[in-house]
Amino acid sequence: MTIDDWFSASYAQARQKFIAAATAAGATLQSYPHPLKAPDGGDLAMDVAYLGPKDAAQVLVTSSATHGIEGFCGSGCQTGFLNSGLHSEMPADMALLHVHAHNPHGFAHERRVTEDNVDLNRNFIDFSKPLPDNPAYEEVHPWLMPDDWDGPARQAADAAIEDYIARNGIFAFQAAVSIGQHRHPDGLFYGGQAPTWSRRTIETLAEEYLRGRRHVALLDFHTGLGPRGHGELISVDAPGGDEYLRAVAWYGDEVRSPASGDSVSAAVQGTIETGYHGHLTGTQCTTIAIEYGTLPPDQVLAALRADNWLYLHGDVASEMGRAIKREIRAAFYGEDHEWYANVWARGLDIARKTVRGLGDS
Repeated sequence: MTIDDWFSASYAQARQKFIAAATAAGATLQSYPHPLKAPDGGDLAMDVAYLGPKDAAQVLVTSSATHGIEGFCGSGCQTGFLNSGLHSEMPADMALLHVHAHNPHGFAHERRVTEDNVDLNRNFIDFSKPLPDNPAYEEVHPWLMPDDWDGPARQAADAAIEDYIARNGIFAFQAAVSIGQHRHPDGLFYGGQAPTWSRRTIETLAEEYLRGRRHVALLDFHTGLGPRGHGELISVDAPGGDEYLRAVAWYGDEVRSPASGDSVSAAVQGTIETGYHGHLTGTQCTTIAIEYGTLPPDQVLAALRADNWLYLHGDVASEMGRAIKREIRAAFYGEDHEWYANVWARGLDIARKTVRGLGDS
């Protein structure tokens, strides 16, 4: 198989390729069925493939589709890892756990969000406490979701956004939108009012597969920010923290932190690593998000706004609906040989550095 063959045209195809590659590699497979169905009526699930000793002290975890449609990228790398034998490069006391499709519903429907319109990477907060507030989002919310997508309401909203950026700067606007919010279930980057199915399932598999390990490293694959095809390494820890310093020791000075303002990502709350770390008391954890660029950020945001509008007001089966779905797919999936090759080379390099770092820890 070529690199291109590891990437897929649909969630169903991606799942089939992943399961076939895991089976051929001799992995232990488990599926966590999702209660809903794919658009074609097919099954949805979070699938895991485990390779290595059951009681391995160190485990490398790879994860895809935290943001549904971004799963095309991570799934391709996971299938490539299985087909190319990454597990055979690991020391005797290390295991590999591939978690395929954190958010299978979003992956299958080619949406970034879950079935609840929740951004899973904002959902890992303590809901017994007051929810995080994002006053800046309150100002921009009405402009992000106009009543029409090809008429005067959209034009007025775009003009308001341009004025906001002129007054506050593009990064302030990006932060206002993407940090996350919990007040508007119909809005963008909505963190939810309760744990989603995906969050609960991640916490379950963390208990089942990772409790009691000495060290767990997580590589979470994302797309949509940064230069096309380049994978920025984003640490969830603030500069100077133990986890951040470990990441720098493993990967070098390429590591970025939203907390320091040198990342393509804004600093956010409720991110995915909490679902793993929170259930691994006494286990050392090191998490890196690999963020691959696709289109310029204004086009990515426009695609997100359009997709949100489509599911609020539009018709997915209409000509406009199909056009919007093509736009959001392009915003999060490169879908050409050069992009695949860059994604794979970067992903394999980082995975190998993680294996070395875990082995040395």
